[in-house]
Amino acid sequence: MTDHQELRVATYLSPLLYETYAYITRYLGERLGKVATLRTGETLEELIAGKHDIAFLCGLLYVRLRDEPSSEVELLAAPTLHGERYQGRAIYFSDIVVRQESPYTTFTDLYGSNWAYNEFSSHSGYNLVRYNLYQRGLDPSFFRSALATGSHLQSLQAVHDGRADITAIDSHVLDVLRLQRPEYVAQFRIIDAFGPSGVPPLIISTRLKPQLRQEIRAALLSMHLDPEAAQHLQAGRIERFIPVADCAYDDIRHMFALVASK
Repeated sequence: MTDHQELRVATYLSPLLYETYAYITRYLGERLGKVATLRTGETLEELIAGKHDIAFLCGLLYVRLRDEPSSEVELLAAPTLHGERYQGRAIYFSDIVVRQESPYTTFTDLYGSNWAYNEFSSHSGYNLVRYNLYQRGLDPSFFRSALATGSHLQSLQAVHDGRADITAIDSHVLDVLRLQRPEYVAQFRIIDAFGPSGVPPLIISTRLKPQLRQEIRAALLSMHLDPEAAQHLQAGRIERFIPVADCAYDDIRHMFALVASK
């Protein structure tokens, strides 16, 4: 186990939230008296190899990582998000979005439409949509076409530009975008929402010493009590961090297993 002076943090989530995660990284460094750096993560192999100490990770990537026998990670904490729909729980939704002037009003109206998704490894953008199709006795041929865009923001832009009719967006990302660019978000309409699912968590390498892991966890769980930190969390629509157990991601685990079997 290691107890080095640098905390290597990575985010695998939307770049829209990068500044929030960068602040959290700096906050942890200051609280623990360590150099803390944030970078954009690229592959699960990086985490398996121990290149990152802490990571902001999609729930689906977490589930896949835990399935790797050689991975040495554990859950660190998870955010609760601002908004009544989240009920102070570590959950989020996948919002089904169309253009404001679109004729679609329900998910079942979308037969023959063009679907934009961010990437295969996304729960909210891809896995949850596929799961809901199967729940309805349907398959991806329900859509006329599927466009991989690379990110939630690019999926929204594809809908905005008319290259796609619908997309499924992480509700946390959409909340932050609504705060930052309300006039842009006003051009879209939510016609359905899938979930709730376990919110993207923070994970930590078990290569770090137990005492250091506990100190990092304690700093996160009390972060909302610091007025300045709370303000930065609010800018990212985060209320606070709470403890989370592996079973909180059993829903994602089940849905992924079903989708992967089809």
